Amino acid sequence: MTLATDPSFVSGNLMRHVSVMSLTSSIGLMAIFAVDLIDILFISMLGQEALAAAAGYASTVMFFASAINIGLSIAAGALVSRALGGKDEQDAQEFAASVAVIAVIVGLLVPLLALPNMTWLLSLIGAEGEVAIAAERYLWIILPTTAISGLGMTAVAVLRAYGDAGRAMYPALVGGTVNAVLDPILIFSLGMGLDGAAVATVLARIATMLTAFYPAIRRYAAFSLPRTRCIVRDFRMTSQIAIPAVLATIATPVGSRHCHT
Repeated sequence: MTLATDPSFVSGNLMRHVSVMSLTSSIGLMAIFAVDLIDILFISMLGQEALAAAAGYASTVMFFASAINIGLSIAAGALVSRALGGKDEQDAQEFAASVAVIAVIVGLLVPLLALPNMTWLLSLIGAEGEVAIAAERYLWIILPTTAISGLGMTAVAVLRAYGDAGRAMYPALVGGTVNAVLDPILIFSLGMGLDGAAVATVLARIATMLTAFYPAIRRYAAFSLPRTRCIVRDFRMTSQIAIPAVLATIATPVGSRHCHT
């Protein structure tokens, strides 16, 4: 097992660091959002407008859950990279573990709070009748895996903090591929329709998380065993980074929605 003892971004060509990390991050983000696009594309092939609309409304709700996970992943990357830059690997491991635990806690709270109120939430964005019922069923399958998605994003951010651009990009590509392969099988071959798209997304999230955690643990030993003291200590710093990042992520779509109402 190889431990990262030398930070990747404190030496070498700065332009190369920026270019490589920006390119791989862009590809990874496109793959993440491609999952939703693939779902809607295959659902639309069923020729049922209500199901396609339901997938669209559900994607809007899922975006806000994803925004929280994106904010937490930004916090993980910032805290871990800072520790590695200071050549304090123990702190880096503890930060990674703390954010991972926080991501799990938040990932459990989101569906616990959202799902019982899903009819009301969908009505806020205009979903009604058959469309709302289908969207709610879709979300009851996917939202409980918010914690899995959060863990995957956190592990990817940690890999990026270690400067491993390639391995940080692969999880999103694997998840997108799994989703693209399973969607037609579950939706059409097994006749599961919208439920099949949801199940494909769940399996894609699991594949993404496993693909991210394996190199993070195996190659870098990037996570320590979580300790309550460290989690409590790191919660404030995580929140200070994650909350503004979440607000920045949701500001544009919320502002756009407001302007068109």
